[in-house]
Amino acid sequence: MTSKSYVYLLLTDTGTLFTKSIKKYTKAPYNHASIAFDAELKEMYSFGRKNPNNPINGGFVKEDIFTGTYSKYPNTTCVIYKLEVSEREIEKMKRVLNVFIKNQKKFLYNLIGVLGVSINEPVEFSNSFFCSQFVAEVLHRSGIKLWDKLPALVTPDDFRKHKELICVYEGKLFDYGPIKK
Repeated sequence: MTSKSYVYLLLTDTGTLFTKSIKKYTKAPYNHASIAFDAELKEMYSFGRKNPNNPINGGFVKEDIFTGTYSKYPNTTCVIYKLEVSEREIEKMKRVLNVFIKNQKKFLYNLIGVLGVSINEPVEFSNSFFCSQFVAEVLHRSGIKLWDKLPALVTPDDFRKHKELICVYEGKLFDYGPIKK
């Protein structure tokens, strides 16, 4: 008998000026999406700030709650979902991720793509992603198709509203039990 496998999707609101601007437009409670392979969120990836102190320099990042951007924003709120997946799908996702990891210096943050979502017009570049586009792309390339739209049009709120995702926690990020030191 095989045990169940899960991938975790973290949606956050750090309260930064950038996120407040996006929130004003989207009216959504969370505006950043990450994908993790463990409930403790130790192996977590997204597109965001490469340096916690520099909001301009963005790209592919392995996120670390205690030393990365979140460490600068202790009042970050979040919702964490789990999605049941097969071991084979996890293997595929990790293969996709390895391409990002090996080529991380080549990837840029797709700010124009964020604007494209606002007018429902996908803006895609081969080496450029925004956070929810990246998470949707990893799932999509692994055979997990949650939506009938391109990853370049997927927003963090699309994850929040998806019926297959199981909410495991909502509240302050640093109050989430499995990550407490």
